[in-house]
Amino acid sequence: MSKFVFIYHAPMTPAEAAPPAPEDMAAVMEQWNAWAGKVGSGLIDFGSPLANGVRVSSGGATAASQREVAGYSIIEVENLEAAVELAKQHPHLNMPGGCEIEVHEAQQIPGM
Repeated sequence: MSKFVFIYHAPMTPAEAAPPAPEDMAAVMEQWNAWAGKVGSGLIDFGSPLANGVRVSSGGATAASQREVAGYSIIEVENLEAAVELAKQHPHLNMPGGCEIEVHEAQQIPGM
């Protein structure tokens, strides 16, 4: 089994978006929870929305992140193909505005 990080991209972060109506939020969370049920015990970290990203360079300079990162999740599945298949079924992709999911395999730390 391998761990994979899902990075959710959206045109704006959840903090920048207008707050959804409670019934709309409940419907969205129902979809996310249904997806989490498909992943089952492989869902290591459901994740959370992200906002206020800051880039830090090697010299210590900072700047606002240039990526539209909206959140993350961490899953554990057999291989990259299985992770990508779960990403294809994710409700984040149904959000308006051209949302995307990046899937990254977590690697062993060299020397550990």
